[in-house]
Amino acid sequence: MEEESDSRKINNSFLRDHNYATEADIISTVEFNSTGELLATGDKGGRVVVFQREQESKNQPHRRGEYNVYSTFQSHEPEFDYLKSLEIEEKINKIRWLPQQNAAYFLLSTNDKTVKLWKISERDKRPEGYNLKDEDGRIRDPATITTLRVPVLQPMDLMVEATPRRVFSNAHTYHINSISVNSDYETFMSTDDLRINLWNLEITNRSFNIVDIKPANMEELTEVITAAEFHPHQCNTFVYSSSKGSIRLCDMRASALCDNHSKFFEEPEDPSNRSFFSEIISSISDVKFSHSGRYLMTRDYLTVKIWDLNMESKPLETYQVHDYLRSKLCSLYENDCIFDKFECVWNGSDSVIMTGSYNNFFRMFDRNTKRDVTLEASRENSKPRAILKPRKVCVGGKRRKDEISVDSLDFSKKIIHTAWHPSENIIAVAATNNLYIFQDKVN
Repeated sequence: MEEESDSRKINNSFLRDHNYATEADIISTVEFNSTGELLATGDKGGRVVVFQREQESKNQPHRRGEYNVYSTFQSHEPEFDYLKSLEIEEKINKIRWLPQQNAAYFLLSTNDKTVKLWKISERDKRPEGYNLKDEDGRIRDPATITTLRVPVLQPMDLMVEATPRRVFSNAHTYHINSISVNSDYETFMSTDDLRINLWNLEITNRSFNIVDIKPANMEELTEVITAAEFHPHQCNTFVYSSSKGSIRLCDMRASALCDNHSKFFEEPEDPSNRSFFSEIISSISDVKFSHSGRYLMTRDYLTVKIWDLNMESKPLETYQVHDYLRSKLCSLYENDCIFDKFECVWNGSDSVIMTGSYNNFFRMFDRNTKRDVTLEASRENSKPRAILKPRKVCVGGKRRKDEISVDSLDFSKKIIHTAWHPSENIIAVAATNNLYIFQDKVN
C-alpha cells in the first residue's frame, strides 16, 4: 500500500502507557462502544479501564480524538473451584458494550467462567438535609427531631461509578472464549469450548443451551468451538467457528438446539500444502460479521478470509498476514506461538480489515484497492503526531536498509487484540501491556 494513500496516513494520536510491568497488566481485550466515544480494555489482572474521547474545543481543535481515562474498576477476582480443585483466573477474556439507552453506559465483561453486566454512570450532585440522619450519616435520636426538612441536591465534583448490575454464572463447564450481544438488545450468548448458552439480560439464574458439540465419549472429541457471534441485524442468526477451520451458520428459528447448522463454510485444504502443522494453523481464532451483515471475516494462523454468506464453497477473498512464517512453523510450535489466537476487525464501512502479527506489527488490507500495509506499534516510533512508516519483512536474499529480517522478528511482542472505531479511521492496538491509539492524518 502506498504511503500516500489518504486513509493510511496514520499518525499516533497518543500513546497510552500505564508503565505496565507485571503479568496482571497485560491487555487481554479491547473494544469501542457503538458510538466510538468510549474505549474499554480488560487485562489479565481482572481490571477494566474505560477511556473517553476528548470533546472538541475551539482553542485546540486538533485535540479531538484523544482518549483519556474515564473509569477504572476491578471486574473479576481470582476464584477457586473447590469441587474440581481448579483456580479460576481473573483475566478478562472479552468485553462487549450494550447500546446506550440513557445517560449511563452498560458493558458485559467475562473471565473463564462468569459474565458480569456493569453499569458506568456519572454523579455530580449529592443529597443533603436528611431528617433521620446527620451529615456524617449517623442516625439521629428521633426525640431531638423538632422540624422537618426537605432534602436538597447539592453540586459536587464529578464522580464516575461502576456498579455490577447482573452476574451470570454457573453455566459453563469449560472456559468461556467469547460473548456476543444480540441485535434485539435483550439477549446475549456466551461460548465455551463445547457449548453455547443464550441468556436474557434480565435473568441471571437461567440460560438456554443452543449449541452442544460435546460427544458422549470425550475420547471421540475431534474439534472445539473457538469463537461465536450474533448477526448484526438478524436476531435469530449466529455463527460459530471451530478448531478444524470450519464456520457454521445457525438459525434459532429452526430448532431450540442448533446442533444442525443452516450453512457450513469451509475451504478444502490444498494437498500440496499438507504438513504436520496443517490442522493447527487451520484453526480459526476469530470470526466477525461485517457491519452490513453480508460478509464474514475469519482469522486463522497465517491468513484472514472473507466469506460471502451466500457462497459456502470457498472464501471470497484470502489475505496472507505473515506467509513468511510458513518456514518457521517448527520453531513456532516449540515456543507455543503457533497456538496464539489473533483477532481481526472491520473498519466502519467494511472496506478495510485489520489484524495483528509478531514484532508488534499489525496488518491492514484494503478490499477495494487490494493494497496492504504493515505498521508497527512500538514506543520507539510512536511519538504523538508522528506518522507511522510502513514496515517490510525480508525473506532470505539481500536485505534493504529499511527492511527487517524474518530471523530477527521478536515473537514475544505480538498484537493479538485490536479494535476499530465504528465510524472513523481511529484504531486501538494492544501491544502486550501498552495501548496505542492511532488515527488517520485527516483527523
